Amino acid sequence: MKAWRGIIPPVVTPLAGRDELDVAGLERLIEHVLAGGVHGVFVLGSTGEAPSLSARLQREMAERTIALVRGRAPVLVGITNTAFTDSVNLAQFAAERGADAVVLAPPYYFPADQPELVEYLGHLLPEVPLPLFLYNMPSFTKVSFDPDTVLRLAEMPGIVGLKDSSGSMVYFHQLRLLLARARPEFALFVGPEELLAESVLLGADGGVCGGANAWPRLYVDLYEAAVAGDQQRLAALHERVIWISSHIYRVGRYPSRYLKGLKCALGLLGICSDFLAEPFHRFREDERRKVAEFLAEMEGAEQGWTV
Repeated sequence: MKAWRGIIPPVVTPLAGRDELDVAGLERLIEHVLAGGVHGVFVLGSTGEAPSLSARLQREMAERTIALVRGRAPVLVGITNTAFTDSVNLAQFAAERGADAVVLAPPYYFPADQPELVEYLGHLLPEVPLPLFLYNMPSFTKVSFDPDTVLRLAEMPGIVGLKDSSGSMVYFHQLRLLLARARPEFALFVGPEELLAESVLLGADGGVCGGANAWPRLYVDLYEAAVAGDQQRLAALHERVIWISSHIYRVGRYPSRYLKGLKCALGLLGICSDFLAEPFHRFREDERRKVAEFLAEMEGAEQGWTV
């Protein structure tokens, strides 16, 4: 069995203000996802609004999460930054506080080409004291790790896996085939939860799924059904995930609605604050009411969804 596998939620950053953590909410959130059986916790990713947080708040989020988890699951810390030194400093801070791995997307302002990405990682790795996951998020970073580049980087000591949030199954299959031959121990995770079922069936090691913040057991059950090849159970659980995606994440008009919908649901479920970092704001009353209606519909449908 691979060292890295399963459902690792990219936890939201519960906020009480622009530069203030909702500490009690974070504690409830961590206990909630761990009780749901997740296989790890990932802080300071896209769902965690990392690029919108101050360096001080990023460190507080990482430190408090590691302390709250207390070794019950691996903690991965995002270190993506436009400044090389800031990524290194955050990685070293995370290591000192007891994190298990770090996660890095390409710097997201100047578009680096593939040889430049390889050189960048070659410079970064000697400074990073933890295993490192690559994070492919081209919609946000403007740059994708080409499959051949991933294969080259996978040969570098310290790089242990990749989270793919491209949403491209063609890209996923290209990676899977290349890595299965050359680096079978390299971990491959998918970000879009709508693709979790088929990805795990076809060789992915797990998912970094935002919905697992609110419904961790659902995503863990789906992952386990895929690993077991239980097609009937898998189909029923996948239907729930698609329902969440097409309802909770579709409230509102802007591209930020996924994050707003997820945080709103967490607030309505009493888990943590739904405050968002600038430039975004929590849902207004009409949208909040719509999410509440969907949550009530989900609760009412649970009996029919039982598998």
